[in-house]
Amino acid sequence: MRRNDHRLVVYLMESEPKVRIGVPVCERSIDAVAEACAKAAEVGDLIELRVDCLDPGEFENGLPEIKKILNASARPTILTFRPAEQGGQRSLDHASRSAFWCMREYPSAADFIDVELDLAQRFRSSNTPLPLDWSHIICSHHDFAGVPADLDQVYQRMASFPARILKIAVRADDVTDCLPVFRLLDRARQEDREMIAIAMGAAGTATRILGPSRGAFLTYGALKSDRATAPGQITARELRDLYRIDSVDRQTQITGLMGLPVSHSISPHIHNAAFQAAGVNAVYIPFEVRDVGSFLKRMINPRTREIAWNLRGLSVTAPHKRAVMDHLDWIEPAAQEIGAVNTIVVAQGALHGYNTDAVALIRPLLQRTGELRALRCAVIGAGGAASAALWCIRHQGSSATVFGRNIDKASALAQRFGFGSKKLDGASFVGFDVVINATPLGTAGQLQDKTAATNDQLRGARLAYDLVYNPIETRFSREARQAGCETLGGLSMLLAQAAEQFKLWMAADAPDGVMSAAAARALADDRLNRRLQSEARSNSGSEIRNRESKTANDQ
Repeated sequence: MRRNDHRLVVYLMESEPKVRIGVPVCERSIDAVAEACAKAAEVGDLIELRVDCLDPGEFENGLPEIKKILNASARPTILTFRPAEQGGQRSLDHASRSAFWCMREYPSAADFIDVELDLAQRFRSSNTPLPLDWSHIICSHHDFAGVPADLDQVYQRMASFPARILKIAVRADDVTDCLPVFRLLDRARQEDREMIAIAMGAAGTATRILGPSRGAFLTYGALKSDRATAPGQITARELRDLYRIDSVDRQTQITGLMGLPVSHSISPHIHNAAFQAAGVNAVYIPFEVRDVGSFLKRMINPRTREIAWNLRGLSVTAPHKRAVMDHLDWIEPAAQEIGAVNTIVVAQGALHGYNTDAVALIRPLLQRTGELRALRCAVIGAGGAASAALWCIRHQGSSATVFGRNIDKASALAQRFGFGSKKLDGASFVGFDVVINATPLGTAGQLQDKTAATNDQLRGARLAYDLVYNPIETRFSREARQAGCETLGGLSMLLAQAAEQFKLWMAADAPDGVMSAAAARALADDRLNRRLQSEARSNSGSEIRNRESKTANDQ
């Protein structure tokens, strides 16, 4: 029996059916590895030691120390030597990888050994036995380009090896790319094979949160947000504390946010805290959606969806608030008039649409101004949030002018509500009592340095109301203060509309205090903003411009 066999057997027996989180350790020095492993043991159930991350000198001289770290680990370990083409930190040819695994004393110190499928196939084609114990091997395959058309064939090739665990990780470009990953888990469970299946990237978040409840051997969680070893990898603490992954099962009610992008949102913090306080078995997940129709048909609509899950409802954000309306079975009259839906409820096998933005938007504005009847309002934007603002203004008996970069869109929206419109470029807001930014410009991440209007434009206005809530202090609000305006942020609106959504989904009043406290904690957490800035830097300029052009007039 290997040194750690007894530890592994005891762990696996005691952990059933516990959710397992594997924490990758990817450090450049041996000392940093030892420190990170100790911290990873505090938050994870297994530790993946990425030897490929070590600097060349540390690798050459530090293998004996790596063996000591593996043997002394408080948690079961996974040893990985990943080549660059599969997400590793260095270029490794087959000979280098084969030579490493042939040094048996180091691999034998780990509980699991992660060997890529291509290397296993190379050993087979050369009629050379892999010098490792298959009962401790994770046979893995990573595709950072997308979901391969031959994914099932990849699985079959992996399943032909007697590995203890099969692992497939693919890049998701849209949330529907999660479907083949979930199907892999179903297939492995039916064939009695242990499986790790992950969709990488922001669009694959659902597989990381729901994978264990659907049979995955483990899910990976980073030690820190800036130490993620794959796109879209969230932290182990977020998995446990934010998404409460240990209590997620097949009966858990699924809710979430559909939009593009969604990584800036603090709605998961608000709703998951509310579910926990209310004692509800539910989870709220961000869904990055590009194709609205495909998402609603393949994953949401009970009559056509390709996944069996207990879906209760969705929040809808930019740029999908209008597009979803074509795919719903019933829409409340107010949302029909507004022309935007921000909440979907799955009930009686059908999709019902609501708009909780309107009431939530007007409430803090009325608290600040007393009434809107005699006020002159300016609304910047021509999307769903702008529609909700105009609907409220009309119902309050006030006047409004719609400003947009695209004057045709601004004019069409204004005419729907009986108001006038003007082009935003070069516009002045002198004489307006309220200027409402109903665009996503200024939102944390890619758009944070943008503003819907400058201080020169805002000079002479009384109150600037920014519906963006993250960050609390936006560039728009700073420009407004420089212009001498009063300012109002979007957090109160966010909390009010979230409380209405909770009530629609759960048929119970929301724990308002809990939701407010969760929002405050999330916005004060520097880790969220660091991750957003990192994601913004990792995107190409062309993608940023593409997203900006799609969402500049929506929210």
